[in-house]
Amino acid sequence: QVQLVESGGGLVQTGGSLRLSCAASGRTLSGYTMGWFRQAPGKEREFVAGINRSGGSTDYADSVKGRFTIFRDKIWNTVYLQMDSLKPEDTAVYYCAARSSPFKYDYWGQGTQVTVSS
Repeated sequence: QVQLVESGGGLVQTGGSLRLSCAASGRTLSGYTMGWFRQAPGKEREFVAGINRSGGSTDYADSVKGRFTIFRDKIWNTVYLQMDSLKPEDTAVYYCAARSSPFKYDYWGQGTQVTVSS
């Protein structure tokens, strides 16, 4: 079992930056592909960014490419999402997730709120 806890959300102005953290307990994250997702009010949850087990390959939603960076720290068993040039449309609850198979994400955190004011 993997427990994921997100932190780092908050209120920021347009153009600002935030760094989200996803800390794991119960098991090392080295065997998992990690992802960040978000859900805005009234919308479905959407993929934001993903990183493979080694950290050598990343993937981003078109809406965040060039502004967000996902990376992982194996020593601290944590995955991060650096968010720059934030826009009001980035406002959402952000979730991290872990998967060990190609099919679905098995473990999810509780989410952290990000609000970008215009």
